[in-house]
Formats: sequence, structure tokens, C-alpha cells
Amino acid sequence: MHYIDLNCDMGEGLDNDAAIMPFISSANIACGYHAGNTDTMKKTVSLAAEHTVAIGAHPGFADLENFGRSEQHLSDPALYDLVSTQVYALQIICRAQGVPLQHVKPHGALYNMAARMPAMAAVIAKAVKDVDSSLRLFGLSNSALISAAAAAGLKTVSEVFADRTYQDDGSLTPRSQPGAMIENETMAIQQVLQMVTRQEVTARSGKTVPLKAETICIHGDGPHALEYARAIHTALLHHHLTIQHP
Repeated sequence: MHYIDLNCDMGEGLDNDAAIMPFISSANIACGYHAGNTDTMKKTVSLAAEHTVAIGAHPGFADLENFGRSEQHLSDPALYDLVSTQVYALQIICRAQGVPLQHVKPHGALYNMAARMPAMAAVIAKAVKDVDSSLRLFGLSNSALISAAAAAGLKTVSEVFADRTYQDDGSLTPRSQPGAMIENETMAIQQVLQMVTRQEVTARSGKTVPLKAETICIHGDGPHALEYARAIHTALLHHHLTIQHP
């Protein structure tokens, strides 16, 4: 039996969390800096627990205006505090509700910068480990964040994307470029199945890029998020793949 995790960013102020939750196995919950607040964090934790979905912290830059998608260059201590404060905040809420916090996945620009910047990735990994060394760190497959987390002794989960296109080096096509998002449901499903069953993806150039697919991200803020979640969930089950959190 082959297992794959299906994750989605949640608690970001959208109204589709409850509808998407039955189709996923891991939820990355915004911790108030790029989106959300204490109330949404509590509600989303409760919703995830109700559906037996693994709960993860989704820390981002303090950037509500740009949804955490603008790059910021912080000192190491400031970056450490940024991450640890958000993870700890969600951990407190989880403990109050009697459910475990299981993973951390950085958001937006924080995620993308850590994917390519080893020094930054190392600070994030240390911050996560210092909060709770049992937490898993989600990062882009083959990225600096995965390497840093492994070097820090954290369990890692290599992430791939259902609705994003890839470059030849295995990085995601920047959202600022045309064709960054996959708008066609059939193409998204084809990419997911290629990544999960063959551990590779076809870049925009046509080049085949090897990767490690342990969790698939569906963006909850996409215009067709619910439809994609349902369709990908169905396609994975149809190919005898069990959807299960790490």
C-alpha cells in the first residue's frame, strides 16, 4: 500500500475551510502574522480535530497587507523569534483543546526564501526544534529547508504542489510570472499522479525533474480550491493511494 499526505493552508480568513477539510489529511493553520487571529486559530484547530486531520503551524512574515508574500530580510534573532512565537502560539491552542501539534510549514515568501537560502533555513529549523523537537518540518522537495531540518535532527516531509508549475531546478515558478498556477483541473491531477507514482515532475520547459513527494499541497485560497481538493482526493483513491498524514 502506498501512502501520501494531502495538505492545505487553513485559517486564512476564507469561507471554504469546513468544505475542504474532509478531503485532506493535514492542515497548515495561519498563526496571525500573515492571516488569521487567535479566534480563527481556535476554530480551525477544532475543525481539524473533528475530521482527524493532522494540525500544523503555518508561520509567515508579519505582512497582513501582502498576505505574507513579500520578501523580508530579518536578522537571525528576529527570524528565530518570528517563527518560534507563531509555532508556540498555535501549540498553546492545541494543548488547550487536547490535540497534538504535529508539523510546521512556513508560508509564502518565508517558505520560498528558506527553500533557496541555507542560512535562513537553518534558523527556521532551529526555531522549530527549540519549540518542540518532535515536530515535522514541511518544505519544498530537494530544498535548503529540507536539508537544514534534517541536519538539525528534525523529521522532514518533502512537499510538492498540485496547482503550481515547476522550473528546471525543481523550484516553483514565481507567482509574478505567467503560467505559475495550474488552472486546469485535469492538468493538476496529471501532475499529482506523476509526482506521487513516479517521483518526478515535468517542468515548464518540458524537462523531467526528479523529486521526493511525501505531501501534496492544495492552496485553499485558489478560486477552485474545493473542486481541486475533491478531484485530487478522488484521483488518489482511484489509483489505490491511501491519503494519510505523515
